[in-house]
Amino acid sequence: MQKGKTSIEEAISKRRSFRRFRAQPLPLAQLSQLLWSAQGITSPSGRRAVPSAGATYPLEIFVVIGEHGIESLAAGIYHYDVGNHSLSLHMSGDLRQQLADTALGQSFIANCPVDIVVCALHPRTTYRYGRRGERYVHMEVGHVGQNISLQAVALGLATVMVGAFEDEDVGKVLKIEEQVKPLYIIPIGKQV
Repeated sequence: MQKGKTSIEEAISKRRSFRRFRAQPLPLAQLSQLLWSAQGITSPSGRRAVPSAGATYPLEIFVVIGEHGIESLAAGIYHYDVGNHSLSLHMSGDLRQQLADTALGQSFIANCPVDIVVCALHPRTTYRYGRRGERYVHMEVGHVGQNISLQAVALGLATVMVGAFEDEDVGKVLKIEEQVKPLYIIPIGKQV
């Protein structure tokens, strides 16, 4: 969906951080829209929904879905395949509590239907820009966070950006390679 009922101005004015979510599943279409806003393809040339230094696209998106978190999807960790705008199962099971434990016990991470975890492969950008590329990666994850926040508002959902977590522990929960670094945990659900 590329045209909604909420103006960008309205979404900006209503954007807030929420940490209380209803125990209610979200439709797959809403998750699809959130993922598209984060990294979706927006042009025939492969450009994406957020700017990326030199179109190096260092970010990888994982989705931690709870039991009955997304209609028609089993609990587990999924990887977002940008090129096909699809999810592939990375690992089965409801791992939201383990993810919350890595984030200094922030229980709302375990209590929301779904958490989006944005990770980075810094070498995709630093090979071209050297150490300054690290800064560009962090700018890009900020763009993703804002897009997800505004898209959540437009969909009538609540979210918060979480940066307080133990990087290595998040990596262990996600079972990702050491070079893939988590940058954001983004819980999403309907506001209480």
